[in-house]
Amino acid sequence: MQLVTIAESALSTTLQSPERLRDICASLEAGDIVFFPSTPIHIGSEDLKFLLGHQQVGGAYHKNIAYRPQQDRITGFSDQKSDTSRRLRGIMKSYSQAVIEFLRQFLGPYQAQWKVDYASYRPEEEQGRDLTLRKRNDLLHTDAFPTRPTHGDRILRFFNNINPEKTRNWITTETFGGLLEKMRAGKINGSAVPLPSSMQMPALKRTLSGIGLGALAPSLKRSPYDEFMMRFHNYLKENSEFQSNCPKQHWEFPPGSSWMVYTDMVSHAVLSGQFALEQTLIVSRHAMVAPEKSPYGVLSRLAATRE
Repeated sequence: MQLVTIAESALSTTLQSPERLRDICASLEAGDIVFFPSTPIHIGSEDLKFLLGHQQVGGAYHKNIAYRPQQDRITGFSDQKSDTSRRLRGIMKSYSQAVIEFLRQFLGPYQAQWKVDYASYRPEEEQGRDLTLRKRNDLLHTDAFPTRPTHGDRILRFFNNINPEKTRNWITTETFGGLLEKMRAGKINGSAVPLPSSMQMPALKRTLSGIGLGALAPSLKRSPYDEFMMRFHNYLKENSEFQSNCPKQHWEFPPGSSWMVYTDMVSHAVLSGQFALEQTLIVSRHAMVAPEKSPYGVLSRLAATRE
């Protein structure tokens, strides 16, 4: 896993090179992080001041504040009819639109074959947050959505550190494919790890046999693909040996920077940081430059094998 840095001085030239943009998409799909030391997303000074001044008021915030572009509304903020809520919705709408417009150019090879998912505002300090285990951001995990199945499409997230003083600190470890191989072998980081029965063979094979189904399986709230990815997410977070002993890479994203990553593939955790914005896109698996490297591609090959 590498950091692909796009300097402000090189951005214009990069946007004019289809070959370079295709290489960047391939790097993202391989599990690299694309990093902008100076964010390409303009956020007005008054909007930043407003966001930084509203960390949490009387328990009004939930884990994060989410903006839902399809409904043009925010969730996670209790007072929906206040002037504060309306101002916040306007800022999040502008941010979401700015990120999408930039990515239409920067991720040109995808030809906008994506679904615009939620944007979020993350005002809380991540270090020491009191969250249930499966909701904790400081535990390594790959992303899966309990109520928004992707059916094998990719989860791409674009982040902005809007904190004027502090870095946002991440760790990552191996990507999905490598972790899956170790999990199937019953080993993570060279040590034997117990698997939940639902992820052991042959149960795993039965789940993967329906990996290509577009409709929800009758017995599942999610597609077979999404059911597996949700189990994998929970398995990583609940595995204390893995969390403690796996090899880790440390990343510091400074104030005013942006970065993006396929979080369904890159096992990541946020150790510390406060005040961040994020936009999620669900990118069609058919738009991939290297579809074989996606979690869907990895699982499809596994489902096709006989053991």
